[in-house]
Amino acid sequence: MSAKETLFSRFNNPIQSSEDLEMVVGKPMDNTIEKEVHHLDEICRDFIAASPFCLMATADPDGFIDISPKGDPEGFVQVLDDNLLAIPDRPGNRRADTFHNVMKDPRMGLIFFIPGKGETLRVNGEARIVQDEALCQSMAVKGKAPRLAVLLYVERAFMHCPKCMIRSHMWQPDAWTDSSAIPDIGTAIIKQAHLDTTLEKLTAEVEKQGGLDLY
Repeated sequence: MSAKETLFSRFNNPIQSSEDLEMVVGKPMDNTIEKEVHHLDEICRDFIAASPFCLMATADPDGFIDISPKGDPEGFVQVLDDNLLAIPDRPGNRRADTFHNVMKDPRMGLIFFIPGKGETLRVNGEARIVQDEALCQSMAVKGKAPRLAVLLYVERAFMHCPKCMIRSHMWQPDAWTDSSAIPDIGTAIIKQAHLDTTLEKLTAEVEKQGGLDLY
């Protein structure tokens, strides 16, 4: 037995079939199935136009899932037509996991968030990466256009209920836990990559290489 399976085996009553699952959670109501649309209707368009943040999910050929956060001024994801979205690529850590995945498996999932709103919008489809100059220029912020954009052909979209936001108190600042003791990314990189450097030196090097640029 592998180390992974050994860990899983510590727990009783594994769910091993859809029938087992339905015995526990029940069957979905008809309206939760029927709410799914196969294009971007007015509700989807309005939600995306008001969203400054989304999560982008892709998978590599081995099936490992990557989820990448994307954020910009609200409406940064463009609705080009009823089935096509465009998402700008801003400067990041240059790992480009999403892009490498899309070139091997174009399937992609998005979840859009609007601050203060409980509902989220889930969108799935097939993606491509482009350098289209006109498209990228239309996504410029502070005079800086992205060098790449992701196109997503939308095949499924639906609104997700607000229960997770209600339970997590996501948009209630007075309920937030003090996170000041949680390490920042620089401290995490030094520790997790076993680097022999200081936070000040690492920050200076990252800044020199453009790693702190927003646009």
